[in-house]
Amino acid sequence: MFIHKEGRKTLLITTIIAALLNGLIFYFFPENVFSFIVLFISIVVFALMINFFKKPSRVYEGDLLNYVNAPTDGKVVVIEKVFEKRFFNEERIQVSIFMSFFNAHANWMPVTGQVVHYSHEKGNFHAAYLPKSSHENERSNIVIETPDGHRVLTRQIAGAIARRIVTYVKEGESYHIGDRLGFIKLGSRMDVFLPLDSDILVQIGDEVRANETLLARLPQKSDEHEKTDS
Repeated sequence: MFIHKEGRKTLLITTIIAALLNGLIFYFFPENVFSFIVLFISIVVFALMINFFKKPSRVYEGDLLNYVNAPTDGKVVVIEKVFEKRFFNEERIQVSIFMSFFNAHANWMPVTGQVVHYSHEKGNFHAAYLPKSSHENERSNIVIETPDGHRVLTRQIAGAIARRIVTYVKEGESYHIGDRLGFIKLGSRMDVFLPLDSDILVQIGDEVRANETLLARLPQKSDEHEKTDS
């Protein structure tokens, strides 16, 4: 396990503050119960932050074409058919993953393909598990076109506390499934909008892990031809 670059400065500052605070408290109150309580709280908070900023060392072998990677660690809170009018103007299957403070918040590419659109939109900071956060909260939109021509929208969404979304991928560049996509600080969420004929491999309530859990299988050209012929 490695510490994500987005958290190194924060952890360094936290360590310095915690060391100074506990040093002063133990200097003036060396045998006081309060001193040990503060030390215990400091250790717990630091451990949670380490977990939050960890960078899982999980990678996929090959491109896994036609499959959709869980773009982050978290809990599946939405699987539903929606009309996505902003980028596709058609019905899509939306799969949403909520990241709690206990999840690593690194984000990864859900599919192999070229980024054909990137945009960042300012917005509100509703609780990330609420449905309206998908289209009202501050967010980044990344549309990826796969080698088979499928377009997948993945959306980084800020939560009630999260105030910073970082996106590494660039429009016009090609990436592999499981490549680094970005990072969201504190509680947040990611949405993935898939073609209607996708075979969803998870259920609401499932705990998923980026670069380990497959969310769905995209329709193959042979599948589409069979439906057209029938």
